[in-house]
Amino acid sequence: MAEGPQPKRKREEEKNGGPATEGGAATAFTLSDLRVRRVLRESARDKIVFLHAEVAGSGGGRLIGLSGEGTDAVVILEKTPFQEEKIPDLLKKPMNAELQMHNDIYCTFYLSPPPELSEIKATVVYPATEKHIQKYLRQEVHLIRETWEDYKNITLPFIQSQGFSIQWVYNILEKKAEADRIVHENPDPFNGFVLVPDLKWNQNQLEDLYLIALVHCRDIKSLRDLTAEHLPLLRNILQEGKEAIVKRFGVPGSQLRIYLHYQPSYQHLHVHFTALGYDAPGSSVERAHLLADVIDNLAMDSMYYQKRALTFPLRADEPLFKKFQEAGKV
Repeated sequence: MAEGPQPKRKREEEKNGGPATEGGAATAFTLSDLRVRRVLRESARDKIVFLHAEVAGSGGGRLIGLSGEGTDAVVILEKTPFQEEKIPDLLKKPMNAELQMHNDIYCTFYLSPPPELSEIKATVVYPATEKHIQKYLRQEVHLIRETWEDYKNITLPFIQSQGFSIQWVYNILEKKAEADRIVHENPDPFNGFVLVPDLKWNQNQLEDLYLIALVHCRDIKSLRDLTAEHLPLLRNILQEGKEAIVKRFGVPGSQLRIYLHYQPSYQHLHVHFTALGYDAPGSSVERAHLLADVIDNLAMDSMYYQKRALTFPLRADEPLFKKFQEAGKV
């Protein structure tokens, strides 16, 4: 099995276990300073748990931020995928193996492997706002059918009223952070982009390959803003992204899922590149739009995404969902 390079996870965490600030400077705490307040959500299928935590000082008291208020954090704990070259060690190295069931030809054991064979990836969002906490809280989900009029009258005004920071995106584009993680860049200010590994991928195996293309142009928020004038940009992302990935990781374009989200999780146009066999979060039909299809649609009609209705999921607690409720659209 091919293996990617070891990641340098400046955006998510520093080597001492503390996360980085938006400008790349490490904050003065380690994972041991975090106190769990509650479980926001967990998935047995994906082997991941989302925690609401707070940062405590070394003396056990709660750390006070610059605003004078206690600082919250979101902690994401995820069991990493198996690495094929290490699998033989699971059976060879000494470990506790507890027999749970034996019936005819079937046996079930619970294993307690050594630390090097049981890694857990920790991603920390700190300081976390109420928006971050709500993002990971388990909630009922509803499908919204948004017309162009709905977008102009409900969605766009809501987006414009929000202050959700995307400074981390600009830090990458300006090479103030994660410059050593860039896989490919087209520096053109209008038709260029930067390709970087997504934080959900630890780069230790290719089965869950996940990269993000961030466009240099800062005026494009989402699918709704795209017209035929953006076709050179989109074609660059599709072609150059596939070429960069096969060159660096050996994965051909025919084994990649390349798509945009609508609604996106942040309002700066970006494109997802994931391994075709990986059931990536947000790759389901109600949210993902294949980039090749987007290009074809815009080639047929420049105003395609200003005309058609788009469907997307919203959690019941999201303010945008409440706006659609108030407008009688749900």
